[in-house]
Amino acid sequence: MPFFLLASAALPLLVDGADPLRRPLWQLAAFGCALPLAALAALAFPLLRPLEVAAVRSLCGVPAERLADGPAVSRDARWRTALWFVAHLLAGGIVSGMTLAAPPAAVLLLLTPLTADPLGMSSLGWPRAVQGPAAPLTGLALLALVLGTAWGAGTLLARWAPALLGPSPADRLAAAERRAAELAARNRLARELHDAVGHALSAVTLQAGAARRVLDTDPEFARQALAAIEDTTRAAVAELDTVLGLLREERDGEDGAPAAPAPTLDGLDTLVDRTRAAGVPVTLETAGHLAGLAPVVSREAYRIVQEGLSNALRHAGPVPVRVRIRVNEGELAVTIENPMAAAGEAPAPARPGGGRGLRGIAERARLLGGLASAAAEQGVWRLTARLPVAAAGTGTASP
Repeated sequence: MPFFLLASAALPLLVDGADPLRRPLWQLAAFGCALPLAALAALAFPLLRPLEVAAVRSLCGVPAERLADGPAVSRDARWRTALWFVAHLLAGGIVSGMTLAAPPAAVLLLLTPLTADPLGMSSLGWPRAVQGPAAPLTGLALLALVLGTAWGAGTLLARWAPALLGPSPADRLAAAERRAAELAARNRLARELHDAVGHALSAVTLQAGAARRVLDTDPEFARQALAAIEDTTRAAVAELDTVLGLLREERDGEDGAPAAPAPTLDGLDTLVDRTRAAGVPVTLETAGHLAGLAPVVSREAYRIVQEGLSNALRHAGPVPVRVRIRVNEGELAVTIENPMAAAGEAPAPARPGGGRGLRGIAERARLLGGLASAAAEQGVWRLTARLPVAAAGTGTASP
């Protein structure tokens, strides 16, 4: 190893009479001097930890989740990596030395019964006890010692690896932050897809059903319904492209093509018109200066209204819906009310697994520091969301 070679070259320059190339004691001294050099190298080069982790995964069979990823950044991680590196080299040096010396000696001992003095064992200074009938047993014991030492060193290193190369508290915190960021991004995209595509599909379902029922008796209304379906699907494709553009930006960074802007309350009239085209009478009431809202607040409010209208379409059918949006005293209040079901009609059946719209609305409001609630009261379903107008600093909460 390079540290041993460096120590072997330095010792004769520093100590008179040192001969690590010929004398075993000086070789041990050079090996002992090489270990502190290895520790310094581990402290100086954080990228050593990923190399050691890869070796442990391949040779010791330690599960990947018990080992750290990436270089050793913190002081604690560097010291633990240095300790592991020294233990690794110490065990490797011992096993390597035994592997080089013990097998030839074991072969000589096994050949003892065949000749009186194989290869001049007496001249080599071997003890007389291992030159007699016990020589073959001693040779086998040497081989067993080599195998046992190699197995024991590997077992100890595999046991110590998670403690020395495992994630530190800082590594665990960084990994948890990465997982939380990934989960937040996935939840954000799921909300966008659910609100954009779900609203369009609900509107198209009602429009197509209405067109089918009056196709023979009122062809003009059927044509209007088909035109509304065309407009709704075109808008849904545009919003879907926006969401996919956000996904491309997250994967490609700044080099990706910029996504189209997400809809805001400026497009509220268009949203209401598309819902009315589905056969739902919508009453829109606004109060306050909506154009002066922060973009993130305007976007989230638009998605909340969109999901509220989608819920009315899916679960109540073509019933009157009242939408009220009010800006007052630093707060944006959104209220959506509709009867539970049209007169004489049964409520729409619940979807398998349940819907996720109300959960998404609550998440949107919570990300901006607001609140959202939904409940039925005296046959009227009421959805309320309150968002702080001063949420401009949370612009990364949603696209």
